[in-house]
This record gives sequence, C-alpha cells and structure tokens, in this order.
Amino acid sequence: MTVPFPKLQRRLVAILRGVKPDEVLAVAAAVFEAGIHAIEVPLNSPDPFRSIEMLARSLPKPALVGAGTVLSAEQVDSLHNAGGRLLVSPNIDRAVMERANHHGMVTMPGVFTPTEAFLALSLGASALKFFPASALGTKGISAVKAVLPKDAIVGAVGGVSEKDFADYARIGVSTFGLGSSLYAPGLGAEAVAGRALAAAAEWDAVFAKGQEA
Repeated sequence: MTVPFPKLQRRLVAILRGVKPDEVLAVAAAVFEAGIHAIEVPLNSPDPFRSIEMLARSLPKPALVGAGTVLSAEQVDSLHNAGGRLLVSPNIDRAVMERANHHGMVTMPGVFTPTEAFLALSLGASALKFFPASALGTKGISAVKAVLPKDAIVGAVGGVSEKDFADYARIGVSTFGLGSSLYAPGLGAEAVAGRALAAAAEWDAVFAKGQEA
C-alpha cells in the first residue's frame, strides 16, 4: 500500500540535523511559520524521538513531522510511538518500508539508481529521495526520471539549496530536502527563520504556487 505524498503548501522538507530537544520547538516553529510544513529530525540528532514527540504535539495540524536517517524497523516503531508521520531514509530497505506501510506513514526512501528507484516504488514509497542529489546532478536525475512512472514524485536531497531550484525546475523536479542551507547546529531560530523565508520565497518564484497544490 502506498500512502500518498500529502498536499503541502510547498514541497520542501526542512532537515534539522543536530537539533536538540531544548531548541527544537523554536526552530521548527520558525520554519513552519515561514511556510515550510514538512519537518524532519534525523535520528543521528541528540534525543531525536523526544524532539519528534514534542513537534508532533505542538505544531499545527498541517505540519508533517517525522524522522530522517531511519535504518531499522525498530526505529520505525519508535517513530510511530513518538507521533511521527514522515519517514525519510538514506537508502531503500524492505523491512523499514514494510513497517512504515504498516503504520501508514509517508515514506521518502533514498535512491540513486533506476534499480533502487523502481524497488522503492514497488515497496510503496510515497516519494523518491534522490540522494546525494549534488553527486547525481540534474542530468543524472533527469536521465533516471525519464524511465520512471510519470506520477512518481521525485525529490532532490543532499547539497541542495534554494539557489538550485530553477535548475531542477527545468527537469520537472519541485520537491526538495533542505539541510545545511536551512539549519546547522547552534543556529538560532531567528537565523533559521530568515533562511526558511528565503527558501519559501524562491520556491514560490520558481514554481509560481505558494498555495495548497
């Protein structure tokens, strides 16, 4: 069973790698208010499930909260127990996907090749995370995308910032995971807000949306 990728105001996922529980609410609120409504806390962050639980309870309902760097079925269970609905991974793993589907999660597994992309889709991926996108580049992603089903949602993650949106738009990619260009450990909520606003504004300028679509 494939859980559809939800309708978001902008197809942007904020990756808060390294965020701590005592700062996550302020940082995530800044991101959400800037118009980025999907928020991922990678599991190699300090006490990530606590942060995810706090966000799931505190952010408004349009927020899609979850975890990144999910590598095992046990971690999927912990994510579900924390209230997370979004699962992002750097790879494609059958056990992880099966458990995520069992919990009805939105999934965005990492892929790099056509073989991995088709496997991810066969396992019910909501969207594909081409990672690291900076290594594949727009030419590589475009070549793989050409053989995928037309309705497959393709996301670019890894070394991507708002400066790259226009290049990816030319190959039909409008979904992005933003990591260090948006947040780095120790960066305060005000600074993150400025970066998030810039990313949201550029997404709107390139994709001419800025509304539920």
